[in-house]
Amino acid sequence: MMSIVFGATSTTDDVLAGIDLSGKRVLVTGVSAGLGVETARALAAHGAAVVGAARDLAKAGRATAVVREDAARGGSLELIELDLASLASVRAAADALVADGRPFDVVIANAGVMAAPFGHTADGFETQFGTNHLGHFVFVNRIAGLIAPGGRLVNVASSGHRYADVDLDDPGFERTEYDPWMAYGRSKTANILFAVEFDRRHRDRGVRATALHPGGIHTELGRHVSDDRFEVMIAQINAELAAEGKPPFDWKTVPQGAATSVWAGFVASADEVGGKYCENCHVSAVTDGLINPVAEGVRSYALDPANARALWEKSEAMVGERF
Repeated sequence: MMSIVFGATSTTDDVLAGIDLSGKRVLVTGVSAGLGVETARALAAHGAAVVGAARDLAKAGRATAVVREDAARGGSLELIELDLASLASVRAAADALVADGRPFDVVIANAGVMAAPFGHTADGFETQFGTNHLGHFVFVNRIAGLIAPGGRLVNVASSGHRYADVDLDDPGFERTEYDPWMAYGRSKTANILFAVEFDRRHRDRGVRATALHPGGIHTELGRHVSDDRFEVMIAQINAELAAEGKPPFDWKTVPQGAATSVWAGFVASADEVGGKYCENCHVSAVTDGLINPVAEGVRSYALDPANARALWEKSEAMVGERF
């Protein structure tokens, strides 16, 4: 049988066509908007029991009405409170799941913030690094024992990782001038490196980890970026694409954006995606150097095993917990 090749325009329903997820239990963070809601919807529609985590449960309850409507074949949704910008909230949520004891087949770390103004989390970390990386780092590591053998961790990163490698000497911008896109880049590189090291630590027990770029999608993630700024960015990208003889940039729909998350979690083989970075429903090649921000590829620093180990140790020191 020929395996179907998916790409940039594939949707969640395309990727999961014919797949029965009944009996699977999945955790998705960030289910109050955008990709998180669509990821949960697609999984529940195919029979999965989804646990959705969100900071604002009232907002998540409204946003996920569609998940409950589309749930089929025993699919379900349960919501839990999780504020990734507060380690007290992160630990409480993780502890409750561990006490409950039911295993997960896949954990999709989807929640995040983008290009936020300079600020700090409840624990004093720079907002984007603290929320996007450290919150998930503590949460996932605390529930790692619940991920069943054969299970996966899927980290939603971004092509924005190309803006910056992690800076382990100054993660909080105490000595570096703050730039919202650099901070976003650092946090997204951290998402990829976390998957690389988590994969190394857990693959012997049959648990793999991967990271991905969902694509350019208009969601609430962009709330800190003005329409004018987006227009300038897109114009610049299109000028570069035109110079390369390529068609202009196209936004993805939300179902197209969430497709790589479900592909990496349930469709691709574990060996194919484990420790790798994916986009457009396939594994990306390493591309260093100056390339268009919407071109495919992953920076080598984001997959570097030594960099991944160093980030893990630095993260443990920052949160005061060893895993």
